[in-house]
Amino acid sequence: MRQIGMLLAAVLSLSNATFAAESQAPSSAPELQTPSDYILLTVVLRHDQSRTLDDINKHLDAKQFWKQFPPPGIEIDSWYVMMGLGHVITLRVPPARLREVNLSVEKTAWGAFRTEFYATYDYREVARQRREKALQQQ
Repeated sequence: MRQIGMLLAAVLSLSNATFAAESQAPSSAPELQTPSDYILLTVVLRHDQSRTLDDINKHLDAKQFWKQFPPPGIEIDSWYVMMGLGHVITLRVPPARLREVNLSVEKTAWGAFRTEFYATYDYREVARQRREKALQQQ
């Protein structure tokens, strides 16, 4: 857990310099307009296979997980359930609100899931361009 905290601290310290250099046209979303306004954070909620789904759902309901996660104003970029693993959620988080996201998970999901957090970036367009280039070279 300490390593994840150190990783996130490093990402946050670099994010302003890195993202400030990127220029994008503002979107229509007033809160999160450019990557300099947020980081992508992937939250993995690993299923506790020693508990039944009913037990997990009772815990989540008792802790008000669905009401408290993610905190208001935090945008969900994607939310998938991976069979055999659990929930994989990518959030757009303003750096100043990272602690708030962490606390919402600690207060509501602990006891139902093992949790992991990963700083994330969107690689889809780079991968698409690299694939196109590789196909052109054939």
